[in-house]
Amino acid sequence: MTARTDVVYKSLGRTALQVSTPCLGTLNLGVRTTEDEGHALMDHALDNGVNFVDTADTYGWQVHRGYTEELIGRWFAQGGGRRERVVLGTKVFGAMGDGPNDGGLSARHIVAACEDSLRRLRTDWIDLYQMHHVDRRAPWEEIWQAMELLVAQGKVRYVGTSNFAGWHLAAAQESANRRHFLGVVSEQCVYNLVTRHVELELIPAARAYGIAVLAWSPLHGGLLGGALRKLADGTAVKTAQGRAMEALDGHRSALAAYEKLCAELGESPARVGLAWVMSRPGVTAPVIGPRTVEQLDDALWAACLKLPEEVLTRLDELFPPVGKGGPAPEAWCW
Repeated sequence: MTARTDVVYKSLGRTALQVSTPCLGTLNLGVRTTEDEGHALMDHALDNGVNFVDTADTYGWQVHRGYTEELIGRWFAQGGGRRERVVLGTKVFGAMGDGPNDGGLSARHIVAACEDSLRRLRTDWIDLYQMHHVDRRAPWEEIWQAMELLVAQGKVRYVGTSNFAGWHLAAAQESANRRHFLGVVSEQCVYNLVTRHVELELIPAARAYGIAVLAWSPLHGGLLGGALRKLADGTAVKTAQGRAMEALDGHRSALAAYEKLCAELGESPARVGLAWVMSRPGVTAPVIGPRTVEQLDDALWAACLKLPEEVLTRLDELFPPVGKGGPAPEAWCW
């Protein structure tokens, strides 16, 4: 299959920065692929217009923490304008050592972790520095002090969040506003047909503040990528473990109907699942985690797939939103 080259670019939230949809997630690179395969996958993505790459300092922990950033750094070091053409996101929060200050969002750890990520990534700047989780011990004044320093030093361009609640976004942005700082420009959250609770408050908060929504696990760990067929064929890899297997029994009948609907449309389940996420209000990009060029090409085709209203209605029937649907409080009240 030939990849699509008409990739869509969107502004990252209220900023002027243009990022591709989809975003290339790197959780599998060097772990479920070899390093050479990972580099080839990134080259293929870049050659086909995908300019948005997401990673985290803890990725590659199966080898050692920081391994995936090192792999990306070796890719950048090959030259050819790779770094200049990429909008690079990485994350801070997870423990990178055994000491009491080797994780979290203290000013000390944020600054030290950024320096370490820059070294591993072999770059002078990070385009999107994301807080990987809420740190309930860290006041926003401390967090913004550290982020402002990194921005002033030219080491970070924009700041994002990941796995936050709607009220966390509001608190973060109101604090940034008081400091006359740009603040949060993106939130990366789990969002797919099976997991839709972010529609209640997270997405409305993000839209109100001009914060981009980046959807991680858009196929719920492969569950929405044809899990039943793959399990029957004995070809399941990621689908046969983790979040996909945990959710399989509770959604088996819906998944059977979903895969039947996709077959009737003449589209793969992965394409339909990704196209649904990309169609959702407020979503800037799904963060995909392909292991192969073929899976990446499937995602590129999905970016061009427009689902008819009757199909969207049917998907809502198979995988209903929380409550009555829509944002809070209407989702649960009159």
